[in-house]
Amino acid sequence: MKNKTLAAWLALIGGPLGLHRFYLHGPRDALAYVHWPFTLMGIYGLWRVQRFGIDDTASWVLLPCFGFMSASTALTAIVYGLARPEPWNARFNPSLEAEAAPGQTNWFTIGAVVLALMLGTTVLMSSIVYSFQRYFETQIEAGRKISQ
Repeated sequence: MKNKTLAAWLALIGGPLGLHRFYLHGPRDALAYVHWPFTLMGIYGLWRVQRFGIDDTASWVLLPCFGFMSASTALTAIVYGLARPEPWNARFNPSLEAEAAPGQTNWFTIGAVVLALMLGTTVLMSSIVYSFQRYFETQIEAGRKISQ
């Protein structure tokens, strides 16, 4: 029995590690393991920012990987939370009737959707802004070096 509310919260909280995929599809799900490299690259980018400072070129390439992964799993939490009970139960609980409780939406589900919308938007915009700001600053610096 796969609960829609739990899947939405797992996507929101443990999404970058693929916990929602492991919950819904089991340990043989290849897409669950795809989350790990991007999350680890993002964490490595954060470590590089702390170690080498904000001007480290590799960090502004690596750090947004975690942000984009977090934003995509927040979107997944929204999709799970807004899924209708009939398709949810047909896909993840085929032995239950279409209106069974695991596919129903409750206030905890709505809470996950609202929080995913807020956090996902913030993380996505922050990742985009950080990447583009660092990129354009390096381009301006390179242009100054050429003009001298």
